[in-house]
Amino acid sequence: MKTGFPLAPARRRLLAAALCIAVSIGLTTGAAANASEDQWVGTWGAAPADAAPARMQTFDDQTVRLIVHTSVKGSQVRIRLSNELGTTPLKIGAAHVALRAAGADVVPGTDRPLTFGGRTAVVIPPGAPMLSDPITLAVPAQSDLAVSLYLPAQTAAATMHAAAFETNYVSKAGNFTGAAPFPVQSTMTSWPFLTEVEVVAPGAVAIVALGDSITDGSTTTAGANRRWPDALARRLQAQGNPQVGIVNRGIGGNRLLRDPGEWPPFGRSVLARFDRDVLGTAGVRHVVLLIGINDIGHPGTGSMPAADGPSADDLIAGYRQVLARARAKGIRVHGATLTPFEGTVFPGYYTPAKEAVRQAVNRWIRDSGEFDTVIDFDRVTRDPERPTRLQARYDSGDHLHPNDAGMQAMADAIPLELFRQQP
Repeated sequence: MKTGFPLAPARRRLLAAALCIAVSIGLTTGAAANASEDQWVGTWGAAPADAAPARMQTFDDQTVRLIVHTSVKGSQVRIRLSNELGTTPLKIGAAHVALRAAGADVVPGTDRPLTFGGRTAVVIPPGAPMLSDPITLAVPAQSDLAVSLYLPAQTAAATMHAAAFETNYVSKAGNFTGAAPFPVQSTMTSWPFLTEVEVVAPGAVAIVALGDSITDGSTTTAGANRRWPDALARRLQAQGNPQVGIVNRGIGGNRLLRDPGEWPPFGRSVLARFDRDVLGTAGVRHVVLLIGINDIGHPGTGSMPAADGPSADDLIAGYRQVLARARAKGIRVHGATLTPFEGTVFPGYYTPAKEAVRQAVNRWIRDSGEFDTVIDFDRVTRDPERPTRLQARYDSGDHLHPNDAGMQAMADAIPLELFRQQP
């Protein structure tokens, strides 16, 4: 038996339109709710690299207190630890996070114990990362956090970020993860095991700064957060873009195409580490890519054969891989031109032939139209009278790395509206 009656064509179209609108509203409302609840974004990060075997730090029944500087505020926090380059299990006996007061001391009342799957202690397998459980803590933007890890057994820092340009602290024997005044036995300028701090920040997005020592902050003032990504984060906050996190994935000595060979702290190539250091970053929607000067400069220095030097076409093929892999995940890539390096103090790093490769690469970055946008770091840092050299006022003294003023100039050259455009 039939029930109901057939609808007239006009009524069918009207009902279909109404249903589409209702479904659309439902989906939009649901998406907005999901986006506003537990939306995690990176507020700080560092790229892990191998430690130099002869200089590997070792801890034994000690607590390390690691100082990091936030970019975006949040209401909850969690951390990412890494044993991704280790060959033995990494035992964390306890972990805490707190707001830093000064030095190694934390602000009373802000210390929070961390758990991992509900456990206060965890063993991280070789080759694996570990994400902590969320905890409630109001994390301000542009503030310092202290992340404390207790290492109960003899532990070698096989996975680390070598150049922190920040003072971090090692305790005397014992678990001092929750100690407000911290019993400092020694200090260090590296970040072992810690690779990201994430916060809940509804509506926020993250920018990954992907590069080498110029992004990492080489020669900048230690403890002052003068790297160009830090300066960019301050500009974004000051000019009404409070919900943008900056995660610095620069590694000193890093290259686009090749692993470092004889110097492990230079990190795996960008092509090898892209999934881990970019796609694995919470909330990433933008990448600023400044990489390639070490691909050009390293060959012919130390024990690196000159024959390893890439052509401009080799580097362009590598950039295209980064673009393809980023766009597959809806991430915008802002290509940055390579900065000048003539006269650098590192023997063999600069030659006229290498300069020709840099110039060809920069022309392609500017003119090809393949990047979503172009950030011309070369133009802002070069000497107008001799464009193959850094401007003297921006030169750290080694004629390769910009100083604090050069880093600020680089950050000031980035149009902030680039990051308002959604993928």
